[in-house]
Amino acid sequence: MIGSVIDESAPGRERPRPGRGLVVGALAVLLAAVLVGHGLVPNVRGFGSLLDSVTPLLGLGVPPLALAALLRRSRWALAAVLLPAMIWSIQHGAAWLPSHASTEPTGLRVASQNLRADNPDPAATVTALARAEPDLIALQEVADDDRIAAPLAVRYPHRAVVSTVALYSRYPIRAEDGVDTGLGWTRALRAVVAAPGGDVTVYVAHLGSARAGQTSTRDGTLAALAAAVRADPAPRLVVLGDLNTASTDRSFRPLGRLLRDAQADAGRGFGFTWPARLPMIRPDHVLYRGLTPTAAGVVATPDSDHRAVTAGFR
Repeated sequence: MIGSVIDESAPGRERPRPGRGLVVGALAVLLAAVLVGHGLVPNVRGFGSLLDSVTPLLGLGVPPLALAALLRRSRWALAAVLLPAMIWSIQHGAAWLPSHASTEPTGLRVASQNLRADNPDPAATVTALARAEPDLIALQEVADDDRIAAPLAVRYPHRAVVSTVALYSRYPIRAEDGVDTGLGWTRALRAVVAAPGGDVTVYVAHLGSARAGQTSTRDGTLAALAAAVRADPAPRLVVLGDLNTASTDRSFRPLGRLLRDAQADAGRGFGFTWPARLPMIRPDHVLYRGLTPTAAGVVATPDSDHRAVTAGFR
């Protein structure tokens, strides 16, 4: 019968080699192991935190590995690549699914922006942010409050300023105070805003910096902020600011157990904010309790090294 016997030794037909795709398969298994076990990596000199923070980006390793497996014509290597693909999808794929945000009208809109201390035109940054018409604007790295007060004065007549953090509000601010996060100087505030639906307690925070090899200061400020939120009896509470921590970082857990993440609950995608030109991480957050999110997103603004984060609540 014609074609019943195939001569695999015929000229032009390459026989599979046992070692084909070995490197690709090994790299795929290694990637899967990192995705599953990154939390077990010791946080020596902050390496564990850094690895936790970039895990959403590790999915970028799947397409080139799949392409390499196809080029090597290795079925087992391609099967191995499916392992990290599935793990990443389980861990992070939900961020790209339609959100479960409330469809009811938004009653309170908030925004947060790290201005950048050496911002050449902070007025332009806040003017761009105000176009989204938030009711509350939280700012960090405020070097000159007078330069940003003018463009915000008409729509935001109420403000609270402590050191280099500020809150501008459409609604009256009933109380305000600094929050000690252990930095040696105050870089967080707590304010009670008389919103139309009832008082909302708002924290604006800029936590300690985290750099490769140095996260202890950041970790201490996270613990201090979490302690303040835990002790706060306010039923409706929002935390806005640059927390210098990704939500996937193990150091974020004490705060993450107390509050929900507006981007995760009502946004789409990872909502990366830093660096502004090509965001690869999200240190800026809108966290909440006692409210129902209706929307969340990211806004590109001029002259800052961070993008702004926004959210709406019923």
